[in-house]
Amino acid sequence: MLKVVFKTPLYKSFRRFGFPRVMPINYTVSVTNRCMSRCKTCNVYENLVDDLKLEEYEKIFSGIGKGPYWFTFSGGEQFQRKDFVDIVKSAYKHCKPTIINIPCNGILANIIPGKVRDIVENCRDSRIILNLSLDEVKEKHDEIRGFKRNWELALKTYKELKEIRNDNFELGIHTVISKHNVKRFPEIYKELIKLNPDSYITEIAEKRVELGTLDEDITPSMEDYRKAINFLLANSKSFKGFSNVIQAFRKNYYQFVIDVLKHEKQILPCYSGFASAQISPDGEVWPCCIRGDVMGSLRENNYNFSKVWFDGPGSKRIRESIKNKECHCPLANAAYTTMLHHWKTMFKVGMRVVRS
Repeated sequence: MLKVVFKTPLYKSFRRFGFPRVMPINYTVSVTNRCMSRCKTCNVYENLVDDLKLEEYEKIFSGIGKGPYWFTFSGGEQFQRKDFVDIVKSAYKHCKPTIINIPCNGILANIIPGKVRDIVENCRDSRIILNLSLDEVKEKHDEIRGFKRNWELALKTYKELKEIRNDNFELGIHTVISKHNVKRFPEIYKELIKLNPDSYITEIAEKRVELGTLDEDITPSMEDYRKAINFLLANSKSFKGFSNVIQAFRKNYYQFVIDVLKHEKQILPCYSGFASAQISPDGEVWPCCIRGDVMGSLRENNYNFSKVWFDGPGSKRIRESIKNKECHCPLANAAYTTMLHHWKTMFKVGMRVVRS
């Protein structure tokens, strides 16, 4: 973490002056839009594209090199790809990220634990965090997720993942707070925390280009969200190790979300497009999944990420737009990077970690 903090002056300069030009520290890699779920907060499965192949990812990751700190491998449902483990191993081989984060719906209970164990054992110098997505309990979870037996299968997956004892593995639970569950959040949290996860995090449902939810009424009101978060903060469990650091960031993030909902503007200078990036399943480079603006195509640029990142046809225009605060959002993954570049927030996070 300290290595990242020491690099923040470079990103501050890149954002303000355009130099030095630096590669991202935070990458989200969406490996597919295919998904068996039909969630009320996500339509990503409707946008099927020609997914990048393993050999294409090899070229991309080898070009990125060992600068990244954080990789998130998202979907769709990543474990539907038979080569998903090999994609993660490729990123590990070429980039050696400190953290590999994998959100998961848990439905493929017969294959997920084995594949996760393979990743954990072959990426020993990275911290592997798998967050199981649970938005409700029992039948209500199945209803939100649009898949019968989702709760049953997810718990089976969770139980088997709990058997992985490697020091570099953490098993968390992730809840999307939406209009469909916000009023029941206290009851939901009380049930989910009984599962004794290594960490527990929430994210607010929002309108994203990536998820095809721009026309969906899914974001809870500020007051309903505030009540849910106040309950979470008042009843939050203490976690150990790296999860404790994540929780410290999350507590600041939750207030950040409330401020964004209240003021409808960038609360902190956003570093999407400067320190964090997303690669779509078909190889487009975006600043983030909310805007889904295309900086350039990796397939059209010989899989050269740095070429697209620095000189892609949309890169300059997109960065200027973000810098000019023409957008705002509470996207959690990008918010981590943004908070790292805000000294007041980092001081608060540090004090939370020390006190805990």
